Amino acid sequence: MGAEDRDLEPTGDDAPPIPLHAVRAATPPVIDRQGVRAAVTDLLTALGRDPRGAHLADTPRRVADAYAELLTPREFDLTTFPNDGDYEEMVFVRDVPFSSLCEHHLLPFMGVAHIAYLPGQRILGLSKLARVLDYCARDLQVQERLTTQVADWLEERLAPRGVGVVLEAEHLCMSLRGVQAKGTTTVTSALRGSLRDDHRRRDEFLSMAGVRR
Repeated sequence: MGAEDRDLEPTGDDAPPIPLHAVRAATPPVIDRQGVRAAVTDLLTALGRDPRGAHLADTPRRVADAYAELLTPREFDLTTFPNDGDYEEMVFVRDVPFSSLCEHHLLPFMGVAHIAYLPGQRILGLSKLARVLDYCARDLQVQERLTTQVADWLEERLAPRGVGVVLEAEHLCMSLRGVQAKGTTTVTSALRGSLRDDHRRRDEFLSMAGVRR
C-alpha cells in the first residue's frame, strides 16, 4: 500500500487484507516478452514492413513492454473498516478514469466509471474503489464483464446493502475501424441489492451517474 493510501484511510480495528485473487477468476498469465517480440517481428513482416528498418528495429521490444504494462494488474492491499458511525446513505465516487484492452481486436477502450455502494457493517477506503477497477481493467476485457466484475467484488467482499457500477467508454475498435463512429460512448451498468430493487435508490444512483432513463 502506498503512503497516500495510509494517509487517506482510517487506522485501528482493521480487517485482514482481502485477497486479490478473488477479484479475477484466475492468476494473471505470465507474459512471455521474448515470444511477444518474435510475434511482433513476424507481424511487421506480414504487414509488408521491414522490422530491421531504423524506425522499426526496436518496435518489437516496445510493443512487448507496452502489452506487459497494460495486462499486468498492480497489486495492492484491500482493507475494510467497521462502519462504526452507522452510515446508511450512498457512498458515490464518480468520473474514475480507466482504460482496458478489447479482447476482440486488441485495441484500447477508455472512459470513466461511476461506482457507489450502500454500506452494511463495513466500509472501504475510497481509493480502493478506483484500485479495484484498475486491477480488473488490466486484462483482455469486454466492457460488460468489467462492469460486473467490479460490482460482484463489492457485493461479495464488502457485503453492502446495495451496489451500483456504471461504465462509460469509447472503443477504438468502433471509432477507428469498421463503422468509424468517432466519439461514440458505450454505457454499461451493474446494479445489486437495494440499488437494483429499491426504485428510489436506483433512480438516485442513476441520476447521480448522469444516466438518462
